[in-house]
Amino acid sequence: MSYPEPRYLGEEGEVNAVFRPAGQEPDLVRPGGNRTHYLATHASTGGEFGLYRVDMGPKSPGPKTHFHKAISESFFVLSGEVDLYDGDRWITGGPGDFLYVPVGGLHAFKNDGDDPASMLLLFSPGAPREEYFEQVAEMAQKGGKEFGEFLVEHDSFFVEQ
Repeated sequence: MSYPEPRYLGEEGEVNAVFRPAGQEPDLVRPGGNRTHYLATHASTGGEFGLYRVDMGPKSPGPKTHFHKAISESFFVLSGEVDLYDGDRWITGGPGDFLYVPVGGLHAFKNDGDDPASMLLLFSPGAPREEYFEQVAEMAQKGGKEFGEFLVEHDSFFVEQ
């Protein structure tokens, strides 16, 4: 195995790091105590990956079972307990637990507990997930063909369970 081909061809390096302080307000706030922090977006990483912190309030339903055709998704539990579906069974993940879902892998998550939980979501390669996060609830209420097209546009394919 070898490293990928170089993408930076300069000789001196660049000053281009991006710092986000821990106390920065969430980018998206939803009812029930749910907050999403856009740590590293498709735009800020040049499409390499997307990294988001999701803070879930107690008894927060997450997305139903689905898969992605173009991106993998990884989950790292920071605090509390998150119920993670690995395509076969539900697993209760606690702080430090990690789940990797390759492209095409069935998965879901939720917080069934009485306490808040927090986790990191990593998408690779990066995709513009911010629009999905910001509009999915509204689009789901509309339903129908428009919602179906929205899901396909955002590489989200839900399955009946």
